[in-house]
Amino acid sequence: MRKILVGISGASGVNLGVKLANEVAKTNECHVVVSKNAKLVLEKEQKLNLSIKNAKIYDDSDISASLASGSFGIDSSIIAPCSINTLAKIHAGFSDTLLTRAAAVALKERRKLIIGVREMPFSTIALEQMAKLSSLGVVIAPPILGYYADIKNLEDMENFIIGKWLDALGIENQIYKRWGEE
Repeated sequence: MRKILVGISGASGVNLGVKLANEVAKTNECHVVVSKNAKLVLEKEQKLNLSIKNAKIYDDSDISASLASGSFGIDSSIIAPCSINTLAKIHAGFSDTLLTRAAAVALKERRKLIIGVREMPFSTIALEQMAKLSSLGVVIAPPILGYYADIKNLEDMENFIIGKWLDALGIENQIYKRWGEE
């Protein structure tokens, strides 16, 4: 069983990160870090409390947690949604929270790191930061739709995005219609 980190930062679409973590936890050892701002956004956008099953949830302020060490052995990490603030911190090498420390660990250990940057339009600064991180092997995977997926409602749209993130993590899934599928 693979160890997967799902980080959720304070960008619009926090519910996507929660749904992603629940999907990851079905077949993997799932570790979740939810930033303080992500909790605020979840409350404002969805009027929901955090609900993730079968995963270990960490306090973002606990930089001494096991995730802060490369020896813990996280196989792959995804931050989704990834706020512009979190992107900037990762780019600059700031490790002032558990989430940004875990991203720094993924980079130093040369492990898969995926960031679902959630912003529109992207500033030139953010694009430069994403380009630099991409050159270091980070997968930049913003929540963008594919219209071939026969999307009929919000759940279909969310499943497409989450399915693409699961694909990037190497987790098999059938939660969205793929290109050429009937």
